[in-house]
Amino acid sequence: MREVIILGSTGSIGTQALEVIGERPDSFRVVGLAAGGSNIPLLAQQVLDHRPRVVALSRAQSAQDLQLALYAEAKLRGWGTGDTTLPKILAGPDAATELAAEGCDVVLNGITGAAGLGATLATLAAGTTLALANKESLVIGGRLVTDAADDGQLVAVDSEHSAIAQCLRAGRRDEVRKVIVTASGGPFRGWTRERMADVTPEQAMQHPTWNMGRVITINSATLVNKALEVLEAALLYDVELADIEPVVHPQSIVHSMVEFVDGSTMAQCSPPDMKLPIALGLTWPDRVAGAAYPCDWTRATSWTFEPIDHQAFPAIELIKRAGSAAGTAPAVYNAANEVAVDAFCEGRIGFLDIVDTIASVLEEHLAPAANEPHATGDGVGSRLVGSDRVTVPTVLAADQWARQRADQLTAGNKE
Repeated sequence: MREVIILGSTGSIGTQALEVIGERPDSFRVVGLAAGGSNIPLLAQQVLDHRPRVVALSRAQSAQDLQLALYAEAKLRGWGTGDTTLPKILAGPDAATELAAEGCDVVLNGITGAAGLGATLATLAAGTTLALANKESLVIGGRLVTDAADDGQLVAVDSEHSAIAQCLRAGRRDEVRKVIVTASGGPFRGWTRERMADVTPEQAMQHPTWNMGRVITINSATLVNKALEVLEAALLYDVELADIEPVVHPQSIVHSMVEFVDGSTMAQCSPPDMKLPIALGLTWPDRVAGAAYPCDWTRATSWTFEPIDHQAFPAIELIKRAGSAAGTAPAVYNAANEVAVDAFCEGRIGFLDIVDTIASVLEEHLAPAANEPHATGDGVGSRLVGSDRVTVPTVLAADQWARQRADQLTAGNKE
C-alpha cells in the first residue's frame, strides 16, 4: 500500500491520478490533497471520495468555502453528520509546500507553473519519491533540484520523459548518442509565421491530441511546452542540449526515443493517455497492469515524423540559449512566458508576441549591461546569476523581475 499526496488535485494531472488510484484501492491510499481553490465543489468530492488526512489550499479565503462544500456534498450523498470528518486544512501560498514536507511514499506534483518549485524542493528534502509533472519547477530550479534529489528519487510524469526513462532501460548511459523528444506540432503544425499573426486564443486552445489546462495548451501551440521539455530532459538525464532533438510526430503514439551509439533507436509507444505515465510515476520502476489501453496492432496505421520549423516556432532555439546560459536564465524564460500567455488570452498581445516577449526579456537578462552591479537594489533580478551561485532567492528574484518586465512589455492593448 503506497501512501500518496497529490498536489494540483483538481487539475488535469491530479484528476487522472485520482482515477488511477481510485481504481486500485488495495494499492494506494491518498493521505493529502492540494489545490488552488478555484474548483471547491470538485475538491470536496475528491476529499469525500479519498478521505485524505490533510488538504492544502493556496487561497486562504477558500478554506471556509471548502468546509461548507464538504458538508453540502456529504448531504447530497445522504451521509449523516457523524459520517463527515473534516481533514486538517492548510491555507495560504505555502500550503502545498507544507503538505509536501509531510511523510508519505510518493508526492505527485501536478501544480502548474513556477509555483511548484517550493513543493518540489520540500518533497526532495523530506526524502520522499517525487513524481514530477510540474516541469517548470525543474526548469527554473535547475541544479538546485537535481542536486537535491537522491538516485531514483525524482521520477518524471510527463509522457515524453517517462518514455525516455523507459527507453534508457535498453542500454547503459554511456551508450546513448541522442535523445529524440516528440511533439504533436500543436494546432498550427505546418503554418508559417505570417499565417499565425492573427491566431486567436480560441484557436490556440484547440489541441489536436491532448485535453489539458489553459497554460499548457497555449504552450503547446507556441511549442514553448516542447522547449521546456527539451531542457527538462537535459536536466533529468544529464544529456547535452545539443544531443536532444525534438521532432514533430502528429499521431502522438511514439512519446520519445533514445538513439544508441550502435545505431539502434528505442521508442516507447502507446495511445495518448496520461494515465500510463502517471501510474508509472506512482510505482516506478514497477508497472501498473491495465493502466491504459495498448496500441491495436490489428488495424492498419501510419506514423509520421518531420523536423521542427524553427523559423515559425523559435521557442526551442530560445530555450537552448537560456539553458546554455543556465543559472537564472531559464527562470526568466518561464516567467516571461507565463505573463505573456495571460496577456494573449486577455487580448492584450497577439499570438506571435508570446515568444517575442520571452525573447526580449531573456535578452535583457543576458545582456552584459544588465549583469553589472546596480547602485541601488532596484532590478536586482535583472542580473544573470550563474549556476555556481544560484540559490532559491536568486531564482525567485529573477522570476519576479521577469514577470514585471514582461508585464510592462505586454501592458498595451493589442493593435
